[in-house]
Amino acid sequence: MKILVPVKRVVDANVKVRVKADNTSVDTTNLKMALNPFCEIAVEEAVRLKESGVATEVIVVSVGAKAVQEQLRTAMALGADRAIHIETDEELVPLSIAKLLKAVQEKEQAQLIIFGKQSIDGDNNQTGQMLAALTDMPQATFASEVKVDGDMITVTREIDGGLQTLKMPLPAIVTVDLRLNEPRYASLPNIMKAKRKPLDIMTVADLGVSLKTHQTVISVTPPVERKAGIMVSSVEALVDKLKNEAKVI
Repeated sequence: MKILVPVKRVVDANVKVRVKADNTSVDTTNLKMALNPFCEIAVEEAVRLKESGVATEVIVVSVGAKAVQEQLRTAMALGADRAIHIETDEELVPLSIAKLLKAVQEKEQAQLIIFGKQSIDGDNNQTGQMLAALTDMPQATFASEVKVDGDMITVTREIDGGLQTLKMPLPAIVTVDLRLNEPRYASLPNIMKAKRKPLDIMTVADLGVSLKTHQTVISVTPPVERKAGIMVSSVEALVDKLKNEAKVI
């Protein structure tokens, strides 16, 4: 079984982001970049399925500028077999990404596509669902457990009311949640091996996809800074502040 894992390059979760002076976007100049944490979980799950004998090959794919090859190499150091880089300098919306991934899937014919449920930069949580619609493949989102048995996959997913279990035929699409697994650290030997693993580069034109965005960013602004909390010495002092300063009672 072949598994395809789309991944994304994002600003490291521990870095404080800055907004450009013209409020057009986030300024990523000289910021540390990383593999999206949810994508890392997706890669880990795919690698575990290969290690258990369920899968035979794990392919990672990413869309973006040349710099995303760093994260593709990271994914291969974690255990992916090869990578595909769809090179473009354009900022693409989730639907455009899904269309490109559909073209990749038509070439690769993967039996399972595993996404992180969302990226930590846009938090859109859309690409996996859109790809499922475009390919007419069954989908299960927010997975906390994945089991493959022959040509069927059983997914336990987290929902507002608790847990839901879905059983679907392959090929299928799964988006994964934080509690699915704990990603491994890449060892130095595997980091070195990843440099020699195949990484195919293609363009949007190579895939025969015409992209048109239907979204325009009007402005980007930083969140309003919250006032620091204060400690009070007694219930009476708390009530006084709620009444006279916050005026909520």
